[in-house]
Amino acid sequence: MRDEIESGLPRHVAVSWSNMPDPEHAAREAAQGIRTHDTCFVLALIPPGHDTDVLARVFAEVLDSVPMFGCTTAGQITPNGYEADALMLIGFGRDHFRCASTLIAPLKPLSITGISDTMTRANAKFPRTAGWNRLALVFADGLSKQEDLLASVLESVLEDIPVFGGSAADGMVFERTLILHNGRFQDNAALVLLIETDLHFEGLSFDHFLPDGNELVVTEANTEERLVTEINGAPAAKEYARLVGCAVEDLTPQVFAENPMLVCHKQNHYIRAIHGLIDQNTLSFLAAIDDGLVMVLGRGKGVIETLETELDLLDAAGQRPDFILGFDCVLRKLEVDQKQLGDQVSDVFRRRRVLGFNTYGEQHCGLHMNQTFVGVAFYDRKRSRMF
Repeated sequence: MRDEIESGLPRHVAVSWSNMPDPEHAAREAAQGIRTHDTCFVLALIPPGHDTDVLARVFAEVLDSVPMFGCTTAGQITPNGYEADALMLIGFGRDHFRCASTLIAPLKPLSITGISDTMTRANAKFPRTAGWNRLALVFADGLSKQEDLLASVLESVLEDIPVFGGSAADGMVFERTLILHNGRFQDNAALVLLIETDLHFEGLSFDHFLPDGNELVVTEANTEERLVTEINGAPAAKEYARLVGCAVEDLTPQVFAENPMLVCHKQNHYIRAIHGLIDQNTLSFLAAIDDGLVMVLGRGKGVIETLETELDLLDAAGQRPDFILGFDCVLRKLEVDQKQLGDQVSDVFRRRRVLGFNTYGEQHCGLHMNQTFVGVAFYDRKRSRMF
């Protein structure tokens, strides 16, 4: 499988994956591409349906000397592009990466003081390497509904360290999302990886929606559960359906994906995606919602054109990234599939060397957002950091 597209593989990480349906066979096949003696740590991106107990056992057997991190997903971005059933391992080499991990568990109820103290100690215990730069990756239980506060706390505590991440997922099932930390899977948890690298890196974040001017005000909500029961003084689902031009009974995940709501923060618009419909009236959201929140409907731009433009990255020397680690919302993939653009999106990802997974939400710059692509582009040479 690797020989098929060897020329397009990155130089600074090892990438291996398996599409075998049996978890033990998949884990063993994927592990063959990881050279344990020169690997600092491995990110494992797990497809829906795999028995994680089996995966943990095999990883402990064949990759026991390498720290293993990762999460369950709603799809993977391999060197082939979008996939739904690929167990993918990304090995970060010792030559260019150092890592320290922190597991936050339980994540809910979230303790701001506890996380702050834990991350302050973790950062202080992680010795700095002269000339190397730092970033943090966060993987959170995507059903915890704690990512908004978690992202804000991490941004505040880690200060000059940029934080990027994605919420663990479970396909489109939304039943249980798991975090992998040092070979063990668990829910109600978040993983924070402090990473040092001598490679230049650059953060990116984008979506393909613009505000269309139709304003919505949340007039009744259950903020803890991210539920909205009333918009503009009317039943939430009925008012949303009226604004998008359909009947309540016609509301589907595809309609939600193509007609998200946007909130304005520091003169930028961010998506507040709808998860689903409850009791034909209440709208369930994938990010923070509050009474009095003002939103606007989003109008889509060209998916492929936006993707090409935003991933067309060059560093100061005019070279493209060696690879881009991507956190891509599952609702983006849902819209791509609905519009039959999967092959075109996969082609863009292949050419731009994007590796990553489909999430239940993305974290960047202290914010938890939806229907967004968040990524970190790594280049061959170290230069001044950008984020």
